[in-house]
Parts: sequence; structure tokens; C-alpha cells
Amino acid sequence: MAVRAAVLPAIGAPLEITGIELPDPGPGQVRVRLAAAGVCHSDLSLSNGTMRVPVPAVLGHEGAGTVVSVGEGVTHISPGAPVVLNWAPSCGSCHACALDEVWLCANAMNGAAGVHARTSDGTDLHPGLNVAAFAEETVVPASCVLPLPDGVPLVDAALLGCAVLTGYGAVHHSARVRAGESVAVFGVGGVGLATLQSARIAGASRIIAVDVSPAKEDLARAAGATDYVIASDTTPREIRALTGKQGVDVSVECVGRAVSIRAAWESTRRGGRTTVVGIGGKDQQVVFNALELFHWGRTLSGCVYGNTDPARDLPVIAGHVREGRMDLAALVTERIGLDGIPAAFENMLAGKGGRALVVF
Repeated sequence: MAVRAAVLPAIGAPLEITGIELPDPGPGQVRVRLAAAGVCHSDLSLSNGTMRVPVPAVLGHEGAGTVVSVGEGVTHISPGAPVVLNWAPSCGSCHACALDEVWLCANAMNGAAGVHARTSDGTDLHPGLNVAAFAEETVVPASCVLPLPDGVPLVDAALLGCAVLTGYGAVHHSARVRAGESVAVFGVGGVGLATLQSARIAGASRIIAVDVSPAKEDLARAAGATDYVIASDTTPREIRALTGKQGVDVSVECVGRAVSIRAAWESTRRGGRTTVVGIGGKDQQVVFNALELFHWGRTLSGCVYGNTDPARDLPVIAGHVREGRMDLAALVTERIGLDGIPAAFENMLAGKGGRALVVF
């Protein structure tokens, strides 16, 4: 059956919005009709080669929709059920999974190497990050679908698949923000906005948003920021001035650039925690000297998928949505069709907006 999709023909090439031939679900697979898909910076990183995947590929990894049909052996979900796509399913048997660190599963990306669909001329297509959400419909392993908890709008639920899980997990699992602590969030895109909301939910006393764009201040404050700082060479100094010359207890970097990682580190108080969520390229080298590592006593940590277990954390986040503590719609700054994805990529490169949402 032919469906429209956004295809990356080669690394660095423009996306092509075209028809693809999608197979029926085989054993252990599920076919999903997409309601919406978020346009994440990771999709941009896949297209420009910062993150490597087999190509040609159907991109998109943050999505929600309705189950159309299931293959043999699938019992946890039925046709008609609303679901959230999980682009990093855990295998349950590798070393990381045995340690309950499912976000580091060694086999999570195995599906990206398989054949997902074909073009009209028979060319094999891969699923960019397992789920190929930039398409009207997709076929995925059953482990890549999570039942959508009640009370969460299906279109907005697409954001749960990456931005919200990552931002929530960065605050609650990686940085472990405690009530009364101060937090700085570097980068006010989709993940940054989710991080700001999550810091508010955690009870942070002061939440400082940092971005290069003055236009994002209202978005940041609506998400929970108490202060807004325009990123510059003096950002750490400005943040220390806002925190009694100490620096914040926690900095969360959502950009993935050496300069912002360094600024987040320098904005953190002595003994505080700096968490890096942003995905940067190999050319983004961050330098520390041995004396400062000793003197400041800070913790610097990476953060993959918010260090979350989606099956465990999704119902918790859904509770925050139902109770009005988490506002998914507030993360969306633009609703587009498939044809709008290339322009959304350009906006991300220019540092504009929060999350663009493809609505089918």
C-alpha cells in the first residue's frame, strides 16, 4: 500500500516528499496510522550526518497514532488503540538492560539497518530511527509501540515520544533536581521547553532559560522560566549574578555545542551538576583543565533519551498532563504538513521556534 513519506535519499541531500510502498505487518510487527510527528533536532542530525544511519531512509522518530493492524504474535495492543512510538526499544537481555539502564540498550538501534519500505522503483528504504514517523503510516516492531494513557490528546501525544521524555528525564533522572534548587536550561527548543516545564514540576526555586534568540523569552517564561538570559560570552557571569554569585545547582544543556556546554559548566555552582542533553558532532571539542575539575567539584554527565524507561515514565508524565502540570500544546510553535519539514529544518538551524509538529 502506498503512503506519503519524507525520505532522505542520501546524507546531506534534501528531503524528498514522495510515495512509498509499505508492507503489511509481519510477525511481531504493528502498523500505525500517524496522527502527528514532531520535528526534532535529531532528525536534522541524521540528515546532515552528525548521527549516522543507513540511507536512503524515512526519517521521523517522535510520533503518535492509531493501530491499523497487527502481525502474528502481537498481543499487548489491538487495532484501533492509540499509541506513542518508542524509537529506542530495549532488548531486555544486553548488559545495560540487565542493569536496568534500558536507555543505553546495546541493541536499540538494530532495527534501523533493516528494510522498512520501498520506493515506487523498488529501492529499499530504512527506518531512520526505527519508527519512520515522517509518513502517513508506518510498520514497526511491537516493542516500538506504547499504549497511550487516557486523558492525553492524540496529536499532542507525539511529543511524548522524544522531547518530553528527554526533558522530563533530564530533570528527574539524570540531574535529579530537588525542590528548592536552582536550574539553568541552555537552549529553548522543544526539548528545552520540556526541560523548563519539568524543572517547574520538580519544584525548582529559580529557573533560568538561556538562548541566543530574544524572541523565545515569552515561550520560556510560559514554560516556567523565572529569568531569561540571552546567550553570550558573559552568560556564566550573568547567571552567577542571579544566584548570589554562586551559580545554579543544576545546568541542563540542550544544544550540543561546545560553547554552550562550557557555558553550562561554568554557570554551575561548586559541587553542582551539569547535564548534557544536546547531541553535538565530533568536531565539538570541550576542554577542561585538571585543576578546575578538582577545585569546582562539579559533576558533568551525559544524558541519553532522558535516562528514561518509556514504559515506566510515560504513565507518570501522562498524569502530569491530565492534572495540568505539563502542557504539551505549549511546546508546539508551528503545525505543518509533510511538505513543511524542510522549512522546519531550516528554522532549527536558525535557532527559531520551539517544536514544529507535523499533523496528518
